[in-house]
Amino acid sequence: MSRNDLKILGAWPSPYVMRTRIALNIKSLAYDFLEEQFGTKSELLLKSNPIYKKIPVLIHDGKPICESLIIVQYIDENWTNFGHSILPSHPYDRAIARFWASYIDDKWFPALCGVAAAQEENAKKAATNTVIEGLMLLEDVYKNCSKGNKFFGGEKIGYLDIALGCFLGWLKVNEILNNVNLLDESTTPALYKWAEDFCANTVVKDVMPETDKLARAAKVIWAKVRAQTSS
Repeated sequence: MSRNDLKILGAWPSPYVMRTRIALNIKSLAYDFLEEQFGTKSELLLKSNPIYKKIPVLIHDGKPICESLIIVQYIDENWTNFGHSILPSHPYDRAIARFWASYIDDKWFPALCGVAAAQEENAKKAATNTVIEGLMLLEDVYKNCSKGNKFFGGEKIGYLDIALGCFLGWLKVNEILNNVNLLDESTTPALYKWAEDFCANTVVKDVMPETDKLARAAKVIWAKVRAQTSS
């Protein structure tokens, strides 16, 4: 497939953009990555996603598709003969995967952001506990969904792997910058091993941000978030 057929509007630190890139890698689809600069929105982005004005946007043959999990589903459904299936084959398993992906986006990741944004020790401790409790919950979800295989989706990376795995770089940066231990081998051993396997996978490792580089970007982003919170 020509690179001109597919474009991603995104930014390298974004975990949501990473979802799109992993899905395209699974399908072995070439694409042009159009980098959006932090703090600005290009005319193409505003035109392509006028409702939310957010990245990522996948542009396929000139048509924009928005919202990361919707994009992942679109890629899986549109290129069924490329790579392996990302969504589970059984309707019940698909529903379960979508449910937990929503939990990750709506409950778990906001708590992770809360660890970084907290300015008082009690608030940071509460957010940290929420993140750890969520990981312990997801440990059980992983055991149920994986059925003894390497990933949530089986022996290959699937929908729920992408939904959670895109945040692993930010999880690690949070641990380093806030001096906390979140993903612990002693409390969530299965999820800990899953994270190692996910990051080492060929469809992931080239788009997973380098930790030091991501940490530098995170300091800038979180400083602005804290300033907005205190103002």
